[in-house]
Amino acid sequence: CTYAAVERVNRDEVKPLIEELVKTPFFRYFKVDLYCECPLWPDDGMCSLRDCSVCECEEQEVPEPWRKAEAVEGCDSVQLESNVDRTLAPHVKASLLSVRDWRGYRNPWMPEGGGYEKVEFSYINLLRNSERYTAGYKGEHAARVWGAIYTQDMFKGINTPSTPPEQRVFYRLISGMHSSITAHVVNDYLIDEATQTWGPNLEMFKWRLGIPEVKDRVENLYFSYLFMLRAAMKAAPILGATDYDTGNPTEDAHTRDLMHRLLNSETLQTACPIPFDEGRLWKGANSEALKQQLQTTFHNITHIMDCVGCEKCKMWAKLQLLGIATSLKILFSAEDCGGGTGLVLERNEVISLFNTLERLAAGVEVVRDLSLQLSRCVGGALEWGTVAVASLLNDLNQEGTKTATLAGHYCSNGKHPNGLGAIQEVAGPLPEKLRTT
Repeated sequence: CTYAAVERVNRDEVKPLIEELVKTPFFRYFKVDLYCECPLWPDDGMCSLRDCSVCECEEQEVPEPWRKAEAVEGCDSVQLESNVDRTLAPHVKASLLSVRDWRGYRNPWMPEGGGYEKVEFSYINLLRNSERYTAGYKGEHAARVWGAIYTQDMFKGINTPSTPPEQRVFYRLISGMHSSITAHVVNDYLIDEATQTWGPNLEMFKWRLGIPEVKDRVENLYFSYLFMLRAAMKAAPILGATDYDTGNPTEDAHTRDLMHRLLNSETLQTACPIPFDEGRLWKGANSEALKQQLQTTFHNITHIMDCVGCEKCKMWAKLQLLGIATSLKILFSAEDCGGGTGLVLERNEVISLFNTLERLAAGVEVVRDLSLQLSRCVGGALEWGTVAVASLLNDLNQEGTKTATLAGHYCSNGKHPNGLGAIQEVAGPLPEKLRTT
Protein backbone atom coordinates (compact mmCIF):
# COMPACT_ATOMS: atom_id res chain seq x y z
CA CYS A 1 0.00 0.00 0.00
CA THR A 2 1.14 3.53 -0.70
CA TYR A 3 1.00 6.18 2.01
CA ALA A 4 -1.85 7.86 0.16
CA ALA A 5 -3.77 4.59 -0.04
CA VAL A 6 -3.24 3.90 3.65
CA GLU A 7 -4.41 7.37 4.64
CA ARG A 8 -7.45 7.17 2.35
CA VAL A 9 -8.66 3.75 3.48
CA ASN A 10 -7.96 4.63 7.09
CA ARG A 11 -9.84 7.91 6.93
CA ASP A 12 -12.78 6.66 4.86
CA GLU A 13 -13.26 3.12 6.15
CA VAL A 14 -11.12 1.68 8.95
CA LYS A 15 -10.93 4.55 11.44
CA PRO A 16 -14.68 5.38 11.51
CA LEU A 17 -15.63 1.71 11.95
CA ILE A 18 -13.06 0.86 14.58
CA GLU A 19 -13.70 4.05 16.55
CA GLU A 20 -17.33 2.99 16.81
CA LEU A 21 -16.35 -0.60 17.58
CA VAL A 22 -14.16 0.20 20.60
CA LYS A 23 -16.99 2.22 22.15
CA THR A 24 -19.22 -0.86 22.36
CA PRO A 25 -19.60 -2.62 25.74
CA PHE A 26 -17.53 -5.63 24.70
CA PHE A 27 -14.46 -3.58 23.77
CA ARG A 28 -14.83 -0.93 26.44
CA TYR A 29 -13.41 -2.87 29.40
CA PHE A 30 -9.79 -3.94 29.67
CA LYS A 31 -8.34 -6.15 32.39
CA VAL A 32 -4.88 -5.09 33.53
CA ASP A 33 -2.46 -5.48 36.42
CA LEU A 34 -1.49 -1.99 37.58
CA TYR A 35 -0.07 -3.09 40.93
CA CYS A 36 3.10 -4.69 39.57
CA GLU A 37 6.44 -3.51 40.92
CA CYS A 38 9.29 -2.20 38.81
CA PRO A 39 12.00 -4.89 38.62
CA LEU A 40 14.71 -2.59 37.22
CA TRP A 41 15.12 0.45 39.44
CA PRO A 42 13.64 1.91 42.65
CA ASP A 43 10.15 3.32 42.31
CA ASP A 44 10.39 7.10 42.11
CA GLY A 45 6.74 7.77 42.81
CA MET A 46 3.55 7.98 40.85
CA CYS A 47 2.64 11.01 38.80
CA SER A 48 0.80 13.46 41.04
CA LEU A 49 -1.39 15.05 38.38
CA ARG A 50 -4.99 13.90 38.35
CA ASP A 51 -4.64 13.27 34.61
CA CYS A 52 -2.17 10.47 35.40
CA SER A 53 -4.68 8.49 37.43
CA VAL A 54 -6.87 5.70 36.12
CA CYS A 55 -10.56 5.60 36.99
CA GLU A 56 -12.02 2.11 37.20
CA CYS A 57 -15.46 1.40 35.83
CA GLU A 58 -18.57 1.89 37.93
CA GLU A 59 -20.38 -1.29 38.97
CA GLN A 60 -23.43 -0.55 36.83
CA GLU A 61 -21.21 -0.15 33.77
CA VAL A 62 -20.00 -3.75 33.89
CA PRO A 63 -22.00 -6.01 31.53
CA GLU A 64 -24.77 -7.82 33.41
CA PRO A 65 -23.64 -11.40 32.57
CA TRP A 66 -20.35 -10.69 34.32
CA ARG A 67 -22.04 -9.22 37.39
CA LYS A 68 -24.26 -12.29 37.77
CA ALA A 69 -21.32 -14.63 38.25
CA GLU A 70 -21.17 -16.11 41.73
CA ALA A 71 -19.35 -13.87 44.18
CA VAL A 72 -16.24 -15.16 45.90
CA GLU A 73 -14.09 -13.64 48.62
CA GLY A 74 -13.57 -9.94 48.18
CA CYS A 75 -10.31 -8.16 47.54
CA ASP A 76 -10.65 -5.15 49.82
CA SER A 77 -6.92 -4.86 50.32
CA VAL A 78 -6.44 -4.43 46.60
CA GLN A 79 -9.00 -1.65 46.56
CA LEU A 80 -6.89 0.34 49.02
CA GLU A 81 -3.47 -0.02 47.45
CA SER A 82 -3.64 2.93 45.07
CA ASN A 83 -4.59 6.55 45.26
CA VAL A 84 -6.94 6.34 42.28
CA ASP A 85 -10.70 6.16 42.47
CA ARG A 86 -11.45 2.45 42.94
CA THR A 87 -15.20 2.35 42.50
CA LEU A 88 -15.54 -1.25 41.28
CA ALA A 89 -17.19 -3.34 44.00
CA PRO A 90 -15.15 -6.35 45.19
CA HIS A 91 -17.84 -8.88 44.26
CA VAL A 92 -17.98 -7.42 40.74
CA LYS A 93 -14.22 -7.75 40.43
CA ALA A 94 -14.44 -11.37 41.59
CA SER A 95 -17.29 -12.03 39.19
CA LEU A 96 -15.28 -10.76 36.26
CA LEU A 97 -12.38 -13.01 37.21
CA SER A 98 -14.67 -16.04 37.00
CA VAL A 99 -15.96 -15.26 33.52
CA ARG A 100 -14.73 -17.61 30.82
CA ASP A 101 -11.93 -16.28 28.63
CA TRP A 102 -11.12 -13.39 30.99
CA ARG A 103 -7.83 -14.83 32.22
CA GLY A 104 -6.07 -12.31 30.00
CA TYR A 105 -4.02 -14.22 27.48
CA ARG A 106 -2.28 -17.44 26.55
CA ASN A 107 0.46 -15.98 24.48
CA PRO A 108 4.11 -16.97 24.02
CA TRP A 109 4.97 -13.34 23.36
CA MET A 110 3.87 -12.35 26.87
CA PRO A 111 5.71 -13.37 30.05
CA GLU A 112 4.22 -16.19 32.08
CA GLY A 113 2.21 -15.35 35.15
CA GLY A 114 0.84 -12.09 33.75
CA GLY A 115 -2.46 -13.38 32.45
CA TYR A 116 -3.85 -15.58 35.19
CA GLU A 117 -6.12 -15.28 38.20
CA LYS A 118 -3.37 -14.95 40.80
CA VAL A 119 -2.48 -11.52 39.46
CA GLU A 120 -4.38 -8.60 41.03
CA PHE A 121 -6.31 -7.24 38.06
CA SER A 122 -8.16 -3.97 37.67
CA TYR A 123 -11.02 -3.58 35.22
CA ILE A 124 -10.76 -0.32 33.33
CA ASN A 125 -13.34 1.53 31.29
CA LEU A 126 -11.14 2.72 28.44
CA LEU A 127 -13.58 5.44 27.41
CA ARG A 128 -13.10 7.12 30.79
CA ASN A 129 -9.30 6.95 30.61
CA SER A 130 -8.25 8.53 27.33
CA GLU A 131 -4.67 8.40 26.09
CA ARG A 132 -3.26 11.91 26.33
CA TYR A 133 -0.39 13.94 27.74
CA THR A 134 0.39 13.56 31.43
CA ALA A 135 3.30 14.76 33.54
CA GLY A 136 4.49 11.17 33.54
CA TYR A 137 5.39 11.44 29.86
CA LYS A 138 8.08 14.07 30.14
CA GLY A 139 11.51 14.31 31.69
CA GLU A 140 14.04 11.79 32.90
CA HIS A 141 11.53 9.08 33.78
CA ALA A 142 10.11 8.63 30.27
CA ALA A 143 13.58 8.84 28.74
CA ARG A 144 14.79 6.12 31.10
CA VAL A 145 11.92 3.79 30.16
CA TRP A 146 12.33 4.20 26.40
CA GLY A 147 16.11 4.11 26.75
CA ALA A 148 15.87 0.74 28.51
CA ILE A 149 13.68 -0.54 25.68
CA TYR A 150 15.85 0.62 22.79
CA THR A 151 19.08 -0.65 24.38
CA GLN A 152 17.85 -4.24 24.32
CA ASP A 153 20.43 -6.53 22.70
CA MET A 154 18.08 -7.45 19.85
CA PHE A 155 17.92 -3.79 18.80
CA LYS A 156 21.67 -3.29 18.51
CA GLY A 157 22.82 -2.83 14.93
CA ILE A 158 19.22 -3.02 13.78
CA ASN A 159 19.91 -1.21 10.50
CA THR A 160 22.87 -3.31 9.41
CA PRO A 161 22.44 -5.41 6.24
CA SER A 162 22.98 -8.65 8.16
CA THR A 163 20.03 -8.05 10.51
CA PRO A 164 17.32 -10.69 9.92
CA PRO A 165 14.04 -9.26 8.54
CA GLU A 166 12.12 -10.73 11.49
CA GLN A 167 14.28 -8.68 13.85
CA ARG A 168 13.64 -5.50 11.85
CA VAL A 169 9.89 -6.19 11.87
CA PHE A 170 10.01 -6.56 15.64
CA TYR A 171 11.87 -3.27 16.07
CA ARG A 172 9.50 -1.43 13.75
CA LEU A 173 6.48 -2.60 15.74
CA ILE A 174 7.92 -1.20 18.98
CA SER A 175 9.00 2.01 17.25
CA GLY A 176 5.56 2.33 15.63
CA MET A 177 3.86 1.96 19.00
CA HIS A 178 6.18 4.65 20.38
CA SER A 179 5.30 6.95 17.48
CA SER A 180 1.59 6.35 18.03
CA ILE A 181 1.89 7.19 21.73
CA THR A 182 3.84 10.34 20.83
CA ALA A 183 1.19 11.36 18.28
CA HIS A 184 -1.60 11.10 20.84
CA VAL A 185 0.43 12.93 23.47
CA VAL A 186 1.23 15.90 21.22
CA ASN A 187 -2.32 16.02 19.87
CA ASP A 188 -3.91 16.22 23.33
CA TYR A 189 -1.29 18.21 25.22
CA LEU A 190 -1.65 20.19 28.43
CA ILE A 191 -0.83 23.63 27.08
CA ASP A 192 -1.49 25.44 30.36
CA GLU A 193 -2.04 23.53 33.61
CA ALA A 194 -3.37 26.59 35.44
CA THR A 195 -6.24 27.08 32.99
CA GLN A 196 -6.50 23.40 31.98
CA THR A 197 -6.00 24.35 28.33
CA TRP A 198 -5.51 21.27 26.15
CA GLY A 199 -4.70 21.12 22.47
CA PRO A 200 -2.12 20.15 19.83
CA ASN A 201 1.50 21.03 20.53
CA LEU A 202 2.82 21.61 17.02
CA GLU A 203 6.33 22.43 18.16
CA MET A 204 6.62 19.12 19.98
CA PHE A 205 5.11 17.33 16.98
CA LYS A 206 7.58 19.01 14.66
CA TRP A 207 10.65 17.74 16.48
CA ARG A 208 9.29 14.33 17.45
CA LEU A 209 7.54 13.31 14.21
CA GLY A 210 7.39 16.21 11.76
CA ILE A 211 10.90 16.73 10.41
CA PRO A 212 12.66 14.67 7.68
CA GLU A 213 15.35 13.50 10.11
CA VAL A 214 12.80 11.37 11.98
CA LYS A 215 10.69 10.20 9.05
CA ASP A 216 11.48 6.59 9.99
CA ARG A 217 9.30 7.02 13.08
CA VAL A 218 6.30 7.88 10.92
CA GLU A 219 7.11 5.06 8.52
CA ASN A 220 7.16 2.65 11.45
CA LEU A 221 3.79 3.96 12.64
CA TYR A 222 2.28 3.16 9.23
CA PHE A 223 4.03 -0.21 9.23
CA SER A 224 2.63 -1.11 12.65
CA TYR A 225 -0.84 -0.07 11.54
CA LEU A 226 -0.69 -2.33 8.48
CA PHE A 227 0.76 -5.19 10.53
CA MET A 228 -2.09 -5.02 13.04
CA LEU A 229 -4.63 -4.67 10.25
CA ARG A 230 -3.26 -7.80 8.60
CA ALA A 231 -3.52 -9.69 11.90
CA ALA A 232 -7.17 -8.69 12.28
CA MET A 233 -7.95 -9.77 8.71
CA LYS A 234 -6.17 -13.10 9.11
CA ALA A 235 -8.05 -13.79 12.34
CA ALA A 236 -11.41 -13.02 10.69
CA PRO A 237 -12.72 -16.62 11.05
CA ILE A 238 -12.01 -16.55 14.80
CA LEU A 239 -13.37 -13.05 15.25
CA GLY A 240 -16.49 -13.87 13.28
CA ALA A 241 -17.22 -16.77 15.64
CA THR A 242 -16.42 -14.86 18.83
CA ASP A 243 -19.21 -14.47 21.38
CA TYR A 244 -19.69 -10.74 21.93
CA ASP A 245 -22.45 -11.22 24.50
CA THR A 246 -22.60 -8.53 27.19
CA GLY A 247 -26.26 -8.98 28.08
CA ASN A 248 -27.44 -6.19 25.80
CA PRO A 249 -28.85 -7.79 22.60
CA THR A 250 -29.06 -4.50 20.72
CA GLU A 251 -25.50 -3.43 21.54
CA ASP A 252 -24.14 -6.93 20.96
CA ALA A 253 -25.77 -7.14 17.53
CA HIS A 254 -24.27 -3.75 16.72
CA THR A 255 -20.83 -5.01 17.78
CA ARG A 256 -21.11 -8.06 15.53
CA ASP A 257 -22.28 -5.89 12.64
CA LEU A 258 -19.37 -3.48 13.02
CA MET A 259 -16.90 -6.36 13.18
CA HIS A 260 -18.39 -7.93 10.06
CA ARG A 261 -18.27 -4.63 8.17
CA LEU A 262 -14.65 -4.01 9.15
CA LEU A 263 -13.35 -7.46 8.31
CA ASN A 264 -15.30 -7.68 5.04
CA SER A 265 -14.74 -4.14 3.79
CA GLU A 266 -14.49 -4.11 -0.01
CA THR A 267 -12.67 -0.78 0.15
CA LEU A 268 -10.03 -2.28 2.42
CA GLN A 269 -9.72 -5.45 0.36
CA THR A 270 -9.23 -3.41 -2.81
CA ALA A 271 -6.81 -0.82 -1.45
CA CYS A 272 -4.73 -3.15 0.75
CA PRO A 273 -5.56 -6.80 -0.02
CA ILE A 274 -2.50 -7.98 1.95
CA PRO A 275 -1.35 -5.19 4.30
CA PHE A 276 1.58 -7.33 5.46
CA ASP A 277 3.00 -10.54 4.00
CA GLU A 278 4.06 -12.71 6.91
CA GLY A 279 4.68 -15.70 4.64
CA ARG A 280 8.14 -14.48 3.70
CA LEU A 281 9.42 -14.65 7.28
CA TRP A 282 10.80 -17.44 9.47
CA LYS A 283 12.37 -19.29 6.55
CA GLY A 284 15.93 -19.54 7.83
CA ALA A 285 17.57 -22.47 9.59
CA ASN A 286 17.79 -20.51 12.84
CA SER A 287 14.27 -19.11 12.71
CA GLU A 288 12.99 -20.94 15.80
CA ALA A 289 15.94 -19.80 17.93
CA LEU A 290 15.48 -16.24 16.66
CA LYS A 291 11.78 -16.35 17.52
CA GLN A 292 12.59 -17.40 21.08
CA GLN A 293 15.11 -14.57 21.38
CA LEU A 294 12.56 -12.05 20.15
CA GLN A 295 9.94 -13.40 22.54
CA THR A 296 12.39 -13.02 25.42
CA THR A 297 13.04 -9.43 24.36
CA PHE A 298 9.31 -8.77 24.25
CA HIS A 299 9.00 -10.20 27.76
CA ASN A 300 11.74 -7.80 28.87
CA ILE A 301 9.89 -4.86 27.33
CA THR A 302 6.68 -5.75 29.16
CA HIS A 303 8.64 -5.77 32.43
CA ILE A 304 10.17 -2.39 31.58
CA MET A 305 6.65 -1.01 31.13
CA ASP A 306 5.96 -2.02 34.74
CA CYS A 307 8.36 0.79 35.62
CA VAL A 308 6.19 3.53 34.08
CA GLY A 309 5.31 5.83 36.97
CA CYS A 310 2.17 7.32 35.46
CA GLU A 311 -0.71 4.90 36.01
CA LYS A 312 -2.63 5.93 32.90
CA CYS A 313 0.51 5.73 30.74
CA LYS A 314 1.21 2.27 32.14
CA MET A 315 -2.33 1.10 31.42
CA TRP A 316 -2.22 2.19 27.77
CA ALA A 317 1.30 0.81 27.31
CA LYS A 318 0.24 -2.58 28.67
CA LEU A 319 -2.85 -2.63 26.47
CA GLN A 320 -0.86 -1.85 23.34
CA LEU A 321 1.87 -4.34 24.15
CA LEU A 322 -0.77 -7.05 24.56
CA GLY A 323 -2.33 -5.89 21.29
CA ILE A 324 1.01 -6.24 19.50
CA ALA A 325 1.63 -9.60 21.18
CA THR A 326 -1.78 -10.77 19.97
CA SER A 327 -0.97 -9.74 16.40
CA LEU A 328 2.36 -11.58 16.63
CA LYS A 329 0.55 -14.64 17.95
CA ILE A 330 -1.90 -14.53 15.04
CA LEU A 331 0.61 -13.93 12.26
CA PHE A 332 3.53 -16.02 13.51
CA SER A 333 1.74 -18.97 15.08
CA ALA A 334 1.90 -22.42 13.53
CA GLU A 335 -1.74 -22.90 14.51
CA ASP A 336 -4.50 -22.29 12.01
CA CYS A 337 -6.79 -19.26 12.20
CA GLY A 338 -9.64 -21.11 10.57
CA GLY A 339 -11.36 -21.97 13.83
CA GLY A 340 -12.00 -25.47 15.15
CA THR A 341 -9.01 -26.72 17.12
CA GLY A 342 -6.67 -24.07 15.76
CA LEU A 343 -5.58 -20.76 17.22
CA VAL A 344 -7.55 -19.51 20.23
CA LEU A 345 -7.86 -15.86 21.22
CA GLU A 346 -8.94 -14.95 24.72
CA ARG A 347 -11.29 -12.07 25.35
CA ASN A 348 -8.63 -9.66 26.62
CA GLU A 349 -6.51 -10.39 23.55
CA VAL A 350 -9.38 -9.48 21.22
CA ILE A 351 -10.06 -6.31 23.21
CA SER A 352 -6.40 -5.27 23.16
CA LEU A 353 -5.98 -6.13 19.46
CA PHE A 354 -8.72 -3.79 18.32
CA ASN A 355 -8.06 -1.03 20.82
CA THR A 356 -4.41 -1.02 19.73
CA LEU A 357 -5.46 -0.96 16.08
CA GLU A 358 -7.76 1.96 16.88
CA ARG A 359 -4.87 3.81 18.55
CA LEU A 360 -2.68 3.26 15.50
CA ALA A 361 -5.47 4.27 13.11
CA ALA A 362 -6.02 7.45 15.10
CA GLY A 363 -2.25 8.01 15.22
CA VAL A 364 -2.01 7.83 11.43
CA GLU A 365 -4.75 10.46 11.18
CA VAL A 366 -3.10 12.67 13.81
CA VAL A 367 0.19 12.61 11.91
CA ARG A 368 -1.61 13.47 8.69
CA ASP A 369 -3.59 16.33 10.24
CA LEU A 370 -0.72 17.84 12.22
CA SER A 371 1.61 17.57 9.21
CA LEU A 372 -0.90 19.63 7.21
CA GLN A 373 -1.22 22.14 10.03
CA LEU A 374 2.55 22.30 10.33
CA SER A 375 2.91 23.11 6.64
CA ARG A 376 0.22 25.82 6.89
CA CYS A 377 1.88 27.34 9.94
CA VAL A 378 5.39 27.64 8.50
CA GLY A 379 6.16 31.34 8.63
CA GLY A 380 3.17 31.75 10.95
CA ALA A 381 2.56 31.06 14.59
CA LEU A 382 4.62 27.91 14.79
CA GLU A 383 7.88 29.18 13.31
CA TRP A 384 7.36 32.70 14.55
CA GLY A 385 6.01 31.80 17.96
CA THR A 386 8.43 29.13 19.03
CA VAL A 387 11.62 29.76 17.11
CA ALA A 388 12.06 33.36 15.99
CA VAL A 389 9.85 35.20 18.46
CA ALA A 390 10.36 33.24 21.69
CA SER A 391 13.72 34.79 22.48
CA LEU A 392 12.38 38.29 21.84
CA LEU A 393 9.36 37.67 24.04
CA ASN A 394 11.59 36.34 26.78
CA ASP A 395 13.57 39.57 26.61
CA LEU A 396 10.32 41.49 27.06
CA ASN A 397 8.57 39.36 29.68
CA GLN A 398 8.90 36.06 31.51
CA GLU A 399 5.93 34.46 29.74
CA GLY A 400 7.59 34.21 26.36
CA THR A 401 7.80 30.44 26.13
CA LYS A 402 4.19 29.91 27.24
CA THR A 403 3.04 32.66 24.88
CA ALA A 404 4.86 31.10 21.97
CA THR A 405 3.45 27.65 22.72
CA LEU A 406 -0.08 29.02 22.96
CA ALA A 407 0.45 30.87 19.70
CA GLY A 408 1.33 27.58 18.06
CA HIS A 409 -1.81 26.11 19.63
CA TYR A 410 -3.98 28.85 18.13
CA CYS A 411 -2.38 28.32 14.75
CA SER A 412 -3.01 24.57 14.95
CA ASN A 413 -6.70 25.24 15.57
CA GLY A 414 -6.94 27.43 12.51
CA LYS A 415 -7.80 30.59 14.45
CA HIS A 416 -4.93 32.53 12.96
CA PRO A 417 -3.14 31.39 9.81
CA ASN A 418 -1.03 34.50 10.39
CA GLY A 419 1.47 34.16 13.21
CA LEU A 420 1.26 37.80 14.28
CA GLY A 421 -2.49 37.50 14.83
CA ALA A 422 -2.03 34.43 17.01
CA ILE A 423 0.67 36.02 19.11
CA GLN A 424 -1.31 39.24 19.50
CA GLU A 425 -4.35 37.33 20.74
CA VAL A 426 -2.24 35.61 23.38
CA ALA A 427 0.22 38.35 24.30
CA GLY A 428 -1.83 41.47 23.61
CA PRO A 429 -0.61 44.39 21.48
CA LEU A 430 2.85 43.72 20.16
CA PRO A 431 5.69 45.83 21.59
CA GLU A 432 7.42 48.10 19.12
CA LYS A 433 10.55 45.95 19.27
CA LEU A 434 8.59 42.92 18.08
CA ARG A 435 6.56 44.73 15.42
CA THR A 436 9.68 46.01 13.70
CA THR A 437 11.58 42.73 13.80
